[in-house]
This record gives sequence, C-alpha cells and structure tokens, in this order.
Amino acid sequence: MALLIKICGLNAPGALDTALAAGADMVGFVFFAPSPRHIGYDTARALGARVRGRAQKVALFVDPSDQELAASIEALTPDMLQLHGDESPDRVTKVRARFRLPVMKALPIAQRSDLAAIRLYQDVADRLIFDARAPREATRPGGLGQSFDWRLLEHLDTPVPFMLSGGLDVANVAQALRITGAPGVDVSSGVESSPGAKDPEKIRAFIAAARRVAHELTMANSAMSGT
Repeated sequence: MALLIKICGLNAPGALDTALAAGADMVGFVFFAPSPRHIGYDTARALGARVRGRAQKVALFVDPSDQELAASIEALTPDMLQLHGDESPDRVTKVRARFRLPVMKALPIAQRSDLAAIRLYQDVADRLIFDARAPREATRPGGLGQSFDWRLLEHLDTPVPFMLSGGLDVANVAQALRITGAPGVDVSSGVESSPGAKDPEKIRAFIAAARRVAHELTMANSAMSGT
C-alpha cells in the first residue's frame, strides 16, 4: 500500500527538518490559538519556506473566517487546507471554491453512527481525516492523544481518500494500519515530548514504523493476489 504520512502541529525549524528528512509526505501547521501548536504568520512564513517542495504543506483551521484563511494562506502558501471544526458541507464547498485549494475535512468518530457523516462530505472534500471525538470539556477538537475504536473503519470503502488520526504513536501505528487499511496516517501528540514540543527521535521512529508495516501489508496483499 502507498501510505501517506502526515506529521502535524509542527512549529519549530528542527522538528520540521526532521520530518522532511525522515520522509513525511505531508507537514501540518496549526492556525488555532487554543492549541499549543498554534503558529503566527511570521513563523508560518519562515517554516513554509523551509519545505521547498519536499512535502505537501497542510494548514489546519478550526471554524475559521475567510479573513483568517486568507492571511494564513498568504503566509504559508499551503498545498491543502484542513478544516477540523464544525464546518458544514456548504462551508467546505465555499472555502474550496474561494481559495482554490484542496480541502481535507476532519470527522470526529466515537461510534459507528458517526460514519454517516461521510456521505455528507464525500462529494465536497478532497480528503477526509477521521479523528477521535473530543470530550465535551475539551478546548480543541484534536491533538489530544486520544484514539477511537479502529474496528469501526474495518473494510471501509469510501469514494474519497481518507487518513487516520487520533492517539497514534510508534507503538500502535502498525496495529491501526492492520485493522483499518488506512491509506494515510496523521500524528501530532504521539511524536511529542510535551504538548507542542516535537521529539525528533519519535518523528523518525513513527515514520519508520509506519513505512515498515505498509510494506508488509503490500507484500501480503501481493502474495494473496498472486502478483
């Protein structure tokens, strides 16, 4: 399987450089003040310039205004927008049309009925990302290090690509991929030493572990199909 790996919540040059050197396909930058991973426009401009086309830049927002989107896009020049709040399908459509960038929409998952939202967004988003539903008392919808029952995604067939997020780390990414067969994984707190502080060794270890299991699954699928 061709696995996409996204390291999200990057806010420092060293961690970004580590993610790029380790082979991350996507690097995520958070524009949401309550998050310990939030970055300002000057930082976004500096970090974005370091990427130099080595990975896709993803700008993450939570129910942003058009003004917030425009300022962040000007600073980062992202390749994709990630909407991680309560944005409606109509809002996703309007953001995608106005800013002419692909949109990845996050869907919170806690139980099987939550998967019904896929039908609402599959025709308006370029990609979906499944994250654990945050507790009611949480101040932000993601980056909390919590996972959900991955068995809910077993044999999931969607017309739009998706990524798996929520509580992933080097110790469980293999199990998560074996259960879900997800074509992409997203990690933030699972590669940190403390909230907002990325750990270079954890970044490298996570990417290596995810690549390893993706290769194993590809080889197993090839053997089963006789190719």
